[in-house]
Amino acid sequence: MLGLKLPTDPRWANIAEKNIEEILTDHAFCEQKAASTAISLIVTYPELDDLVTEMAALAREEMSHFEMVHKRILDRGLTLGRERKDEYVHSIMAFFPKTGDRNERLINRLLIAALIEARSCERFKVLSDNIEDKELSEFYRGLMVSEANHYTMFLKFARKYGERDKVDAKWQALLEFEAEVMKGLGNKELIHG
Repeated sequence: MLGLKLPTDPRWANIAEKNIEEILTDHAFCEQKAASTAISLIVTYPELDDLVTEMAALAREEMSHFEMVHKRILDRGLTLGRERKDEYVHSIMAFFPKTGDRNERLINRLLIAALIEARSCERFKVLSDNIEDKELSEFYRGLMVSEANHYTMFLKFARKYGERDKVDAKWQALLEFEAEVMKGLGNKELIHG
């Protein structure tokens, strides 16, 4: 369903589970960045009423996810650490060349957001299926559903605001590129790393 070309090795969940404080901190900041992305799209494209409406709801939802992750950090007697550099997102964002075309920038941003949500969904499934902590397993299973909805929403908007065949070609190229990026990741206790 997600279209990802390279699945996460389930052993990544073992790396994550060995340092829950790190994975939870990274996850918290991923949620915050997702909310920021939604707000940025509102600021940049205020004339797109349907996008603004969905992004406002998404920003609220992502911040509620941030709060849920932060609560789990506190409940475990841990502290939210500092934000980590996200090599994955940095690499993915470099895929599309810079363009002066405002609509093309929108399509590219929507596709990147869809991909990040798809990978997050897949990683949450890996965590929910492979970690021993039952509470966190259930937590990640619930979030997996949200991420899948976000992925489809971003892809739907990209297809709405662009020509379907061109958007789908860009999407496939981005998926191929992401698979190459993922070959060098998967050995850190980071949501995308």
